[in-house]
This record gives sequence, structure tokens and C-alpha cells, in this order.
Amino acid sequence: MKPQHPSINHLPDPLIPEFKPWRLIGFVFFILLAISFWLKWYTGAVSMPRYCKDPVGTLHYLEKVLTKKTPAKNAPRRPYLIAAKLIYLIPQLPNESVENYLQRVQMRIGEQCR
Repeated sequence: MKPQHPSINHLPDPLIPEFKPWRLIGFVFFILLAISFWLKWYTGAVSMPRYCKDPVGTLHYLEKVLTKKTPAKNAPRRPYLIAAKLIYLIPQLPNESVENYLQRVQMRIGEQCR
């Protein structure tokens, strides 16, 4: 009888832990969920209150960002960039008019600033 080659042995090595994909999937799911909750908190606690200082001006700049090709022209771009962040914080719905979107953003800012 021939001796078996060590690589043919299919017994698990007790020193190497068994790979468990559900642990990895659960960990990744937990991380994604934690990031989602953190972003929601950050938006409500940090990002949105910034717009309470001048909501009318912010909506004015946001309207220009949505309707003009080059809203700032030669003016400083910072207020336009700050207003444009609202597009990511409160996305415009498909087929929503600019007027309706601006009203919805105004309501959200009003709710946040109470």
C-alpha cells in the first residue's frame, strides 16, 4: 500500500478557523446600516441647520442653480455651492417642477429651523 500525499488529506486543520460568509455579510450590512443612520443624523443635526441663517437667500441661490446655466457668472460662487448642497440633501423628485421643489425645500428648512 502506498502512503498518501499530505495534500490529499481532506481533514480540516484545527488551527485554521472555518470561513463563515454569514458573519462577513452581517458585518458589512451592519456597517452600511450604521453609515445610513449616521448620515441621517448628520444631515439633521449639522447640515440642515446651516440653512436656518438665511433661508430666503438660500432658496434664491438654489433657484438660480436649478434654472441658469452659469448662475454665479463673475460673482462669488460660495453661496451657490452652499445652496447646491440642498440638491443632494433633499433630492428633486422625478417630474417635479422647480417651483414645487423649491416649496418642498422651503418646508423642510422651515421644519428644521423650528
